[in-house]
Amino acid sequence: MEILTEISAIIARHASKDGFHATSLERVTLARSSTVTMPMPNVYRPQLCLVAQGQKEVTLGDRVFRYAPGRYGVVTYDLPVTGQVVEATPDKPNLCLYLDFDPVMLGQLALQVSPPPGAPARPIGKTVSDASASLLDAVLRLLLLLDDPAALPILGPLTEQEILYRLLAGPDGARMRQITSSQGRVAQIGRAIAWIGQNFREPFSIERLATEVGMSPSSLHEHFRAVTAMTPLQFQKQLRLQDARSLMLVQDIDATTAAFRVGYESPSQFTREYRRHFGEPPARDIARLRASPSLPVVA
Repeated sequence: MEILTEISAIIARHASKDGFHATSLERVTLARSSTVTMPMPNVYRPQLCLVAQGQKEVTLGDRVFRYAPGRYGVVTYDLPVTGQVVEATPDKPNLCLYLDFDPVMLGQLALQVSPPPGAPARPIGKTVSDASASLLDAVLRLLLLLDDPAALPILGPLTEQEILYRLLAGPDGARMRQITSSQGRVAQIGRAIAWIGQNFREPFSIERLATEVGMSPSSLHEHFRAVTAMTPLQFQKQLRLQDARSLMLVQDIDATTAAFRVGYESPSQFTREYRRHFGEPPARDIARLRASPSLPVVA
């Protein structure tokens, strides 16, 4: 598709090296990976991710989402996922655009745009879809502003608004509205996700979390799993393991210290769960990451 070729060329020019690259557009980040990568955990925030070239996979709980050129993903909550670039070469790298959602802009648009027809979207907090021609056109025009600094502050917000409009008016419209919702089960699960994100280092029970968000334990469990593909305790465990990995990698602390810092009471349990999640015990995994600094370049 010619428009994808144009989008890829602009991303490649502004992201000339592997990694994530901030841009002069406040909420837009570009990513490039010239090699296939190992699975790498990450926490996705509410955003749009469009793949222009190459392919990647993202796993959320027990669900796997495949991105190919011209496909985009929408995330509506802060979610712990595992990403992996599965198709990329130096001559044809994996190229992606990320647009963080502005909740104020999205909320104002949601009041003006009628919900799309059909049944409400399933509540899962992440999905992958084929981009329409109109969405790709808006993305291209947004990227072209990177080479037009005089027009960027005027046309940038307008083009970003158009992208949000295309999403709200399209098949992901109902899901996009979850970000702005302040009532109902979806909003309660959003508050549960945020609460765990702030308190994951501390032990908690399903009963306590249910009380915090005003739900029954059984309803919380059912709806939380529908949105995240995980139970609340599985969600907490992923956040703890990702936090511990970051502490060991950045602060150069040992596994036992990291385990206690993120809330584990048993270092042996931490090591077992770490190996199950990351594929190797902590020391070996951190040594591998330090020896291969390009591995974290996934999204």
